[in-house]
Amino acid sequence: MSTDTVNRTAPPAPAVTAAGRMASLARAELTLLARSRATFFAAVFVPLVLPLSVRSTVEDMDLAGAGLSVGSVILPSAVGFSLLFAVYSSLVSVYAARREELVLKRLRTGELRDAEILTGAAVPSVLIGLVQCLVLVGVCAALLDVGAPEAPLLAVLGLLLGLVMWPALAAVTASFSRSVEGAQVAAMPLLLLSMMASGTVVPFEVMPDRVAAVCELLPLSPVITLVRGGWEGSLSAYEALGAVATALAWTVLAVFAVRKWFRWEPRR
Repeated sequence: MSTDTVNRTAPPAPAVTAAGRMASLARAELTLLARSRATFFAAVFVPLVLPLSVRSTVEDMDLAGAGLSVGSVILPSAVGFSLLFAVYSSLVSVYAARREELVLKRLRTGELRDAEILTGAAVPSVLIGLVQCLVLVGVCAALLDVGAPEAPLLAVLGLLLGLVMWPALAAVTASFSRSVEGAQVAAMPLLLLSMMASGTVVPFEVMPDRVAAVCELLPLSPVITLVRGGWEGSLSAYEALGAVATALAWTVLAVFAVRKWFRWEPRR
């Protein structure tokens, strides 16, 4: 009697793509972000409160003479606050903390590439910032009677440019800190400068011309310009291209700085 032997081979393991690796890292990072109460609170709740806190300041300005309304100032400001706190500030802490915990060093020994590690770690903060922006825009549009955007593509473009630029700037800032606490201190100058001089609290239209020309070159300024111009429909093609060029220039500089100076291990 003969016995037939069947050779069975295990099916090949499914290939893991870069998107799959980054998605796994993003899920893990979201769990860690939720456990860090201070960072989670600053990322989720602070941007929701700040637009209300600046309303009284905006109402005291001579906006009618500049062709603006309270809603047209606060709505772009809400987007800016989300980018600054939900994306930039929280990611500075994330990158610094993961570096000090040697997480980044360990991840580099696996299949993940450098860009995948930084991008995957940024995904939760970027998604939180995106959801916040959409919620705040909807609330501002309803409560402040700003209506629908006249040029929605410009507003969307400004938001997308901000969601790409500010994670890169966060990685640059984290590169020059020795601890998580030091990273937050390092983030403060750009954070405060962007809040005060990028058109978030004080619109460019009410600034002196020379001051406005300088402030328009700050990283957050093109985002505010495109979002506000998209809602009002008053932005010329030249102004829109200038804002896009400024945002792209900051993004390229930030990516270059990350590639050159980002630290994957703690400073000793």
